Amino acid sequence: MATRNECEGCADMTCASSKLVLEQDIAKDVRTAYDRIEARGMAACLFGSSGTCCRNCNMGPCQIIDGVEDMVGVCGATADTVAARNFARTVAAGASAHGDHAREMVKGFIETAKGNTPHEIKDVEKLHSLAQVFDVEVEGRDKNEIALELGEIALSQFGSQTDEPLIMLKRAPEKRQKVWKELGVEPRGVDREVVEVMHRTHMGVDQEYKNITLQSSRCSLADGWGSSMLSTELTDIMFGTPVPRRAQVDLGVLKEDMVNVTVHGHEPLLAESLCLAAQDEEMIALAKKQGAKGINLAGVCCTGNEILMRRGIPVAAGYIQQEMALATGAIEAMVVDVQCIMQSVGEITRNMHTDIITTNYRAKMPYGVHIPFEEHDALGSAKAILTKAIMNYKKRGKCFIPKDSKLDVMVGFSHETINYMLGGRFRKSYRPLNDNIMNGRIRGVGAIVGCDNFKVTDEAHIIIAKELIKNNILVVATGCAATALGRVGLCTPEAAKYCGDSLREVCETVGMPPVLHMGSCVDNSRILIALTAMVQEGGLGDDITDLPAIGTAPSWMSEKAVAIGHYFVSSGAQVVFQDLATTGSKAFHKYLTENMMEEYGAVWNVAKEPIDIAKKMIEAIESKREALGINKQGERVLMDMEMRRDLGGGGLTDVGCHGAE
Repeated sequence: MATRNECEGCADMTCASSKLVLEQDIAKDVRTAYDRIEARGMAACLFGSSGTCCRNCNMGPCQIIDGVEDMVGVCGATADTVAARNFARTVAAGASAHGDHAREMVKGFIETAKGNTPHEIKDVEKLHSLAQVFDVEVEGRDKNEIALELGEIALSQFGSQTDEPLIMLKRAPEKRQKVWKELGVEPRGVDREVVEVMHRTHMGVDQEYKNITLQSSRCSLADGWGSSMLSTELTDIMFGTPVPRRAQVDLGVLKEDMVNVTVHGHEPLLAESLCLAAQDEEMIALAKKQGAKGINLAGVCCTGNEILMRRGIPVAAGYIQQEMALATGAIEAMVVDVQCIMQSVGEITRNMHTDIITTNYRAKMPYGVHIPFEEHDALGSAKAILTKAIMNYKKRGKCFIPKDSKLDVMVGFSHETINYMLGGRFRKSYRPLNDNIMNGRIRGVGAIVGCDNFKVTDEAHIIIAKELIKNNILVVATGCAATALGRVGLCTPEAAKYCGDSLREVCETVGMPPVLHMGSCVDNSRILIALTAMVQEGGLGDDITDLPAIGTAPSWMSEKAVAIGHYFVSSGAQVVFQDLATTGSKAFHKYLTENMMEEYGAVWNVAKEPIDIAKKMIEAIESKREALGINKQGERVLMDMEMRRDLGGGGLTDVGCHGAE
């Protein structure tokens, strides 16, 4: 568990900028999570940490010790049953967070199609592509007409009461779809799967850990291939699919001479509306009347990543920096919606000029000012919020902005961007990526996703990323992990200097970073689509489980991270976490970390130290390469004309040698 002093001694940029802020007089009375950790003076509960504390009825709470006859639940529940139930409930909570987010996104999409918001359908090509998945006719129809029908079908996916699987499942590789069907884990209505988890883990219902885990898989798949994927795809269609762009991150993006408004949470509808309002002449004039040069929007957490990807709006802070951002004294308002907002931010601003403005009826807090964000009057709501922030500017007292803590990043690597970047505008293709993996220039793909966490510093992300790219493994990143890697310069083409020779050659040739920023935590569905595209391109097996690819969430914090991890494992992609609250149950823990391989072709892995996580990822990738037979050094053959004719037309593009160079 990192303390404030350990943060101050840490070399990574997150802690460096935070340390500068916390050293200032203005921050002397600001209590951060580091202070609360130090004050607690107690270790985490061992039963809770190992997953064997049950409070699902009022006969307990029961603390279970695996293998001890009298240390089962009052009802007789064993460690395996209790741990499996707790794991399933964690997955359900994470999936419900993404599901509620996605439902609001779909509703906003429908209102946009009806012309009831200030937004518009921007990516018509992607609209047509997704419409085909949902069997929506596009020929001769207006984009808004198509979007309305698509949105209404998408909305029906949440509350569907039929046993028909989710429509988006058909985007997965055919072999993976067969695995899900055989196991009986094809998700139905998104909300239904969450409800079924909660029912089955109620006292006295499902008491067999493998059966409980089947429902965990079905619920997580409803998130990854259902709600999260819907949210990402419809957000792209409405606000534009991200393209590579330069932007900046860290606390130094705040500006002394402007009204600083930070947007914190997860729902893009609010953030995009604030972006439009901040450009409004009326709002700019009001800011200047208060003595500011204008309005400076900056992101915090995953909402920050959304507008960073699409608009290049800078990200001031990730999850663990939200308190430090307020401690600068330079923010007029922190506008929040849902998820990952610490209750402490309201307490911090009690004696400051800053307002915490809550906007969602689901998420209010003490000391917050509530200004509802109304979708039917999105621009009006955004202007009301900005007006409140602007009027705080004259109240600002002493502030401190660490000016040197501002780093360049290259962001915007959607699935479509990678396709275009590798194959060109007229021949979009994953073929160059697959070829470079097969010839060994790129050994495989490693995903670093998820939260940051006060238990560890951001050095965990950095150590893993540097080790992977040094070993010629391309890294994709999302969420606060991507922000952390951006803060140390790994999300720029210049970071190729940290790569092994062959990955550096690819990055320099294409002009891309070795760490690709793919968006917010809900955008992990982009990785699912990319993995599927790699399978469909051919040459690397016929299912996701065959690919030399693996993911990690080394500093996971929220329940969403477990839902994400489980939908990747259930999709055939292995993951590595630093800890998992299942270790108190021998059989269930072994099932997750070993035996799921027989059914899903992937397992959960656990490693404590960042370097060990990196090693596990490298070993897994090399093992997949070996299984595919692409680790063999091919003999170079000088072909004569007769040999070339024997190859046929398709072979003329691949003469000379096969295998790693």
